[in-house]
Amino acid sequence: TRARVLDAHARREVARSSRATDRARSRRRRGEVFRTPGSRRRAESRGVDVCERRARRREGAMQTPDWGALEAVDGVRLSWNVWPNSKIEATKCVVPFGALVTPRKHLPEMPVVPYDPVRCKGCAACLNPYARVDFNGKLWICPFCYTRNHFPAHYASISETNLPAELFPTYTTIEYNLQRPKAPPPAYLFVVDVCLVEDELAALRQSLAQALSLLPENALVGLITYGTHVHVHELGFAECQKTYVFRGNKEFTQAQIQDQLFQGAGGFRGNARNVNPNHHHPNGDPNATGPSGGAAASKFLAPLSECEFSLSAILENLQRDSFSALPECRPARCTGTAIACAATVLSSTLSSLPARALLFVGGPATEGGGAVVGKDLEQAMRSHKDIAKDAAPFMRKASKFYETVATQLCVNGHSLDVFACSLDQVGLAEMKVCAEKTGGMVVLAESFANTVFKTSFARMFSYEGEDALGVSSGGVFEVITSRDVRTAGCVGPCAALDKKTLPGAVADAAIGAGGTTAWKLCSMSNDTSLAVYFEVANAGGKEGSAGTVPPSQQQQQFFLQFVTTATTPAGETRLRVTTTTRRWTDGANVNDVAAGFDQEAGATLVARQLTWKMETEEEFDCPAATRWLDRSLIRLCQRFGDYRKDDPASFQLMPQFSIYPQFMFNLRRSQFVQVFNNSPDETAYYRLVLWRECVLNSLVMIQPTLMAYSFNGPPEPVLLDVCSIAPDRILVLDAYFAVVVFHGQTIAQWRKANYQDQPEHEAFKQLLEAPQADAKEILDRRFPVPRLVDCDQHGSQARFLLAKLNPSATYNSGAMGGQGSDIIFTDDVSLQVFMEHLKRLAVAS
Repeated sequence: TRARVLDAHARREVARSSRATDRARSRRRRGEVFRTPGSRRRAESRGVDVCERRARRREGAMQTPDWGALEAVDGVRLSWNVWPNSKIEATKCVVPFGALVTPRKHLPEMPVVPYDPVRCKGCAACLNPYARVDFNGKLWICPFCYTRNHFPAHYASISETNLPAELFPTYTTIEYNLQRPKAPPPAYLFVVDVCLVEDELAALRQSLAQALSLLPENALVGLITYGTHVHVHELGFAECQKTYVFRGNKEFTQAQIQDQLFQGAGGFRGNARNVNPNHHHPNGDPNATGPSGGAAASKFLAPLSECEFSLSAILENLQRDSFSALPECRPARCTGTAIACAATVLSSTLSSLPARALLFVGGPATEGGGAVVGKDLEQAMRSHKDIAKDAAPFMRKASKFYETVATQLCVNGHSLDVFACSLDQVGLAEMKVCAEKTGGMVVLAESFANTVFKTSFARMFSYEGEDALGVSSGGVFEVITSRDVRTAGCVGPCAALDKKTLPGAVADAAIGAGGTTAWKLCSMSNDTSLAVYFEVANAGGKEGSAGTVPPSQQQQQFFLQFVTTATTPAGETRLRVTTTTRRWTDGANVNDVAAGFDQEAGATLVARQLTWKMETEEEFDCPAATRWLDRSLIRLCQRFGDYRKDDPASFQLMPQFSIYPQFMFNLRRSQFVQVFNNSPDETAYYRLVLWRECVLNSLVMIQPTLMAYSFNGPPEPVLLDVCSIAPDRILVLDAYFAVVVFHGQTIAQWRKANYQDQPEHEAFKQLLEAPQADAKEILDRRFPVPRLVDCDQHGSQARFLLAKLNPSATYNSGAMGGQGSDIIFTDDVSLQVFMEHLKRLAVAS
């Protein structure tokens, strides 16, 4: 009995000691090792400091993640890289959840495989490295919809040591070279305005002749000229020059244009895909078209090798419109009718084949469909004030007309490029929908003899080297998401398709082109970027907690897949699949959410969303947009700032948000929001370019970069502030649409005295050449080519620099800048005043 009692006692002691050991281990894991009451009190007194130091270390580790490196791998950049797991908590983050995707971005390490992808039978997602694979059963489980899929027969040898490329962990982006017939090079239909002065028409003729020399011989080309009437030139008629004429003051339907152009050519639409075998084979027989459809098509679009002589002769003899304008009147210009004829010619002959209509316009449309102003010069072109007051009588009708033409172009996969060269407006604000939905290029310049137009137009036909734009055609962009993520829409040069991957995959509130998970891109370059907006589907609990999300899901991942199909300039059909993953977190964990914030991508997404709202919502004018930006920024600072109530001096933003207020300050002052001193055409042009550029280029538009050159050292970036101006400095401002080389007062005086020509001042000569060389480098790599402004301090063109600088020193401020600096005559608030007000409003109780 005593033995049994001692044994039971021993077992209780062992159990007690083991429980104590377990408690000690758990406390040790939590950092709570207390040996004595004194040590407990000392540790409690240091507990807060220890936690703060650990938090600082965690923040330091996540302080400056290189989001640009992730973009260089996959071409995708997200505004938030850690998402809260409930919709209510996601709303508190203010900045939209979205991704900026460059579908055709050049990725040197991306593999290209010569077979078709394996797709999920449930959601059509492509096989990717995140799929779970059963090598024994030859099955894979889709990470998006959890559907079990069998591998096709040619994957029978798959094993852990024999993986296809799409399952390699590092190949999150892969491109498939689909086994399709090689597509022909795109057709080019030139639509030329002849209501120009003789000098402008001569410069345009020279640029068109240069473009013909850059095109491949098997490319199809066509020509339409317009003025008072529209002339559709029949290039396939070799005996003489033959044209079809349409009255410019009359609106024609698509059927009427087809009947006029293709009368007697029955069945031309049914044979549109076989319009010209010579288009596919340069040495083929042009007469081997069979049905009348090919013959009808060859009338207006012919291979360059066959019609180069006749087309060059037409361009050389191209004269101004014979119907000259009356005194005090504008020329009769039927731009809308010409575009409608071009769209009908392309849709009737090259349906679903790559083709581009290139519009050259030198003034506003005054007749026919799409007219934006009357002929009488007493009637001024519409301004932003007229549009706000609904005093632009032509705008609604013209916009509706161009929307119809844009739909016709999108259905057939064709694009419209606009080259507007005029000192006056040409109606780009109305016809922007054609370029926006079809992905066409837009160039706005002052003259056809201007370097901006000539260089940009020549770069469109550069197919090799660093200058090549890499224009692809016939693209379809799809987004596939996990179940808890919905797609809200896309803002970019695309048109929405009526397609949904799974029920519930589309958000209720649309941003941009919404209501779908697929978009059509008739044309896109290697730098074309799309902004895709998402919404967290899980509604969460009533009180905004994690709600129905189980604790295990808080660390789970979600997946996004972007699938792009396009025809490359070489005629190959490529399908690129990019699969990326991010993780959920508890929405109440503010530090965890903030650690994944990309302020550069967030600012770009906000800029696109803001400009989209200004374009589509009539009540969302400039003051309303500024208020929306300010309120959003205040709510963001209240959410992620560290402060004491009613104490602005205590306000401090997390490192991940440190530059974001500065982006918003420059965005509210930019040409995208402030329409003062900009015409509606200029505003439409700026927003069109913003909607297609990547993050870095968009940030240059929002917040330009400023470089300083001096004798004190190598070139260095300086603050975008008026205090950066110095008499012995040269500044180079890159505002994307313009590059400004600004010489300080002393530098300008030395240059005018020709010191750079003297041998003893070789260093000064090099100082003058360095910013010019850097500015030229910027001009060479950018499309459209920016305007180069070379100016001096206190000169008239110095306004291009002063308009972009932070007005820290103004005419009515106490600080007048440093010695030799400048002041800005403005009533705008400076960044310092803006931040003071932001802090005061953010900490207000």
